[in-house]
Amino acid sequence: MKVVLIGVGQAGGKVTQTLVEFDRDMGFDAVQGAFAVNTAKADLQSLDIDTMLIGQDRVKGHGVGGDNELGAEIMQSEATAVMDALDSRITTTAEAVVIVAGLGGGTGSGGAPALAREMNRIYDIPIYTVGILPGRDEGSIYQANAGRSLKTVAREADAALLIDNDAWRTSNETVEEGFDNINQQIAQRVGLMFASGEVVDGVAESVVDSSEIINTLRDGGIASLGYASAEAAPDASENINTITSITRKALLTGMSLPDAVDAEAALLVVAGSPERISRKGVERARKWVEEETGSLQVRGGDFPLESDRLAALVLLGGVERSKRVEQFIERAKRAHEETEDVDPLEQFGSEEIDDLF
Repeated sequence: MKVVLIGVGQAGGKVTQTLVEFDRDMGFDAVQGAFAVNTAKADLQSLDIDTMLIGQDRVKGHGVGGDNELGAEIMQSEATAVMDALDSRITTTAEAVVIVAGLGGGTGSGGAPALAREMNRIYDIPIYTVGILPGRDEGSIYQANAGRSLKTVAREADAALLIDNDAWRTSNETVEEGFDNINQQIAQRVGLMFASGEVVDGVAESVVDSSEIINTLRDGGIASLGYASAEAAPDASENINTITSITRKALLTGMSLPDAVDAEAALLVVAGSPERISRKGVERARKWVEEETGSLQVRGGDFPLESDRLAALVLLGGVERSKRVEQFIERAKRAHEETEDVDPLEQFGSEEIDDLF
């Protein structure tokens, strides 16, 4: 799947650069262009990709200090300039634009939904968001920002793929080490998903192409991505149980949004050497995903890669009803009650929800 990436805010810029590096190192050529936007000049200086500083007349290059309303206002006022800078990167080969942002900060949580809204008015290709949720220990302002941003970005983007910072962080890591590890895991998983329609080595027996990803995310809302891998036997017939096992692990313990298994649609991709991939194993695993998610729209296929391991990617679309999302919303509401701002989450559980615009 050919994509153009735009990182918004500090976390968005770092993850975007890591995605670019992973795609380049693997030789996938799925990332057709990349760009980072921020209100903080210092955060852009550490990046090797193209960058753009916005909001200079408002914050003088010092960032918005966690104020996601200000982040949204700045992005709305400068969206035309941002899209002008992006336009040369969005060629006829691009199949989607992916906005990457941390939903807990100010520029990312405010700017990502504002940019998605403006881009959806201009472009016919899907506008997706990879949104990173703050961990439980990241402070009340981050929780409240993310809760408010989540509903807005899920509405304005064609789909919002969520990454919970608590999902892939180990207890013995420092905060910096934890974020670096999460960024690498995001790049591996999301990068493989993008590349799954870009055949690198060999010919897949049941090819996965970009339309499978687009159709899985077609209903919009919140999406989640899971991953697991294991050593594989040289003979495909010996890998039936391996494929079903890594698929279970990807869905039950490896999702970017843990405990989110009820879905409207799903896509299973098994990556590895074609001679090691068992069709019987893939079909068994696909049927299991169908039963576990309750979805009648479960697609599946292969992604040929030269490796002695097999990996399973599970993409879920439409997981808004999950307990994990509900728990996060409750955490965001409680966090906002601890702040002194006007409460934008007062009616979060109803149909009348305040948003960033």
